[in-house]
Amino acid sequence: LKAERERGITIDIALWKFETARYYVTIIDAPGHRDFIKNMITGTSQADCAVLIVAAGTGEFEAGISKNGQTREHALLAFTLGVKQLIVGVNKMDSTEPPFSESRFEEIKKEVSSYIKKIGYNPSNVPFVPISGWHGDNMLEPSAK
Repeated sequence: LKAERERGITIDIALWKFETARYYVTIIDAPGHRDFIKNMITGTSQADCAVLIVAAGTGEFEAGISKNGQTREHALLAFTLGVKQLIVGVNKMDSTEPPFSESRFEEIKKEVSSYIKKIGYNPSNVPFVPISGWHGDNMLEPSAK
């Protein structure tokens, strides 16, 4: 959508479907922005698995994991709506100091794990994947970073 491009956010849900030898897969891109939470709920309520994207940037992660932050809200909504499988993508790893900081990734993993355990997920069953969507690192192929 033009409005999504202009604002740099997802507004509506988008669907992509494909088939593997064992599964029919529908990927639902649901908005994360607070103004469009109803659309996010619509997409999430249909999901078997959620990919929770967490920003690694200084200040961004802290805002999301804070008491009324969107990271907490989205994880809680996913669990409440019956999504039992969760994957956490730690995005913007290129913007950490230093870039692709392993210690920053581990700090985020520890904090998110602590929170998702409180709401009902088993963190040992939740993969955490460091990524950079901007550069495409670790998105489709393993990254050397």
